[in-house]
Amino acid sequence: MDESVNVFGAPLQSCGRDPMTGFFRNGCCDTSDDDFGAHTVCAVMTREFLAFSKYVGNDLTTPRPEYGFLGLKEGDRWCLCASRFLQAHEEGVAPKVNLHATHMRALELIPLTVLELHQIE
Repeated sequence: MDESVNVFGAPLQSCGRDPMTGFFRNGCCDTSDDDFGAHTVCAVMTREFLAFSKYVGNDLTTPRPEYGFLGLKEGDRWCLCASRFLQAHEEGVAPKVNLHATHMRALELIPLTVLELHQIE
């Protein structure tokens, strides 16, 4: 696992535990070279983003009990793939993000200025 550091170079905060999120399912947007999707952006789900994600082929709302996944709803916090966040930003449907819980490796794909446009207050 990579060092748990956020986009500000500080310790990575927890993104969410209900539902349990993260590539490692530890509640944080930790990552490693095994995380090909780069689940590094701590996003707060919105109806618009969830509908967009389903439309582009990643249904996050439908429960998948065989994977222990109950489905996401508006307000849930989830470690989102950096590429999907950037795609949603470009389409005007990006969710809000918690920058203190977003891993620094998100910056490999997403400029900090873009993330800051969507940060939660």
